[in-house]
Amino acid sequence: MKRRSFIKKGTVAASLLGLGAQGLHAMNTPSNIVLGAPHNFNLKYAPHFGMFKNHAGDDLIDQINFMADQGFTAFEDNGMMKRTIATQTKIGETLAKRNMTMGVFVLDKGGNMANTLAAGKKEYIDIFLDGCRRSIEVAKRVNAKWMTVVPGGYDRRLPIGVQDGHVIEALRRGAEILEPHGLTMVLEPLSDSPDLYLQRSDQTYMLCKAVNSPSCKILFDIYHLQKTEGHIIHNIDLTWDEIAYFQIGDNPGRKEPTTGEINYNNIFKYIHKRGFNGVMGMEHGNSGKGKEGEIAVIEAYKKSDIF
Repeated sequence: MKRRSFIKKGTVAASLLGLGAQGLHAMNTPSNIVLGAPHNFNLKYAPHFGMFKNHAGDDLIDQINFMADQGFTAFEDNGMMKRTIATQTKIGETLAKRNMTMGVFVLDKGGNMANTLAAGKKEYIDIFLDGCRRSIEVAKRVNAKWMTVVPGGYDRRLPIGVQDGHVIEALRRGAEILEPHGLTMVLEPLSDSPDLYLQRSDQTYMLCKAVNSPSCKILFDIYHLQKTEGHIIHNIDLTWDEIAYFQIGDNPGRKEPTTGEINYNNIFKYIHKRGFNGVMGMEHGNSGKGKEGEIAVIEAYKKSDIF
């Protein structure tokens, strides 16, 4: 090897060693974009798997490390209950090492629409309660505190008050299972279908008050509730004492903040001012493709997080 070539390669290698993981991520970004030091966010924004895979690759642990490198201090994974025990354990260990808070995973209860708690049928309630029991060990492995619950669809054959009673009774039984372990199911009102039983923040507030347990609270998904009722800050204020978790997505499109009509800077400012110390789940897609789209997500949160 020629001396000039050897010196050049040695310099490059030494530079790579000095950069570390953060620097390597930066070198893999487009030439006009550079990832800097971890950002100091005001709130615990929680990305999910796949959001930064163009930078971090397909390995789940590498993706979590990339999130931490950018300054994100929380993480959520709807599909956690379906992952292997070994994967759950490794995720939990990585989150602990990077000092990241585990956000929600979806409580596996056999389906949302068909196995509705509103029907009051024993077989549906048994599926839900079995999901509560199985979630306990999963939560321990990843140090989770919150699990998403959707009661399912309406049972159109029954009066709404009877359906309310069925859902409340089922949730009370679920809370009895979770409460001794310090776990909380967070009820998520959705806008996906008019056939879904749970759609509004006031309705969710009523259920939580009726269940009357620290293990049954509100997941206030800003994207869904902007679609169904609007008045986001007003309704957050009305239901504040039952909210344990937020999720994010702009409307229309369900992409990162700044891509739609929702003024996330004002909403984040309000939530921070109220002293919220929980997780803000980034349950949305990326508006752009590739690495540029991933950078756009990070920059959107930096911009929306300025108070």
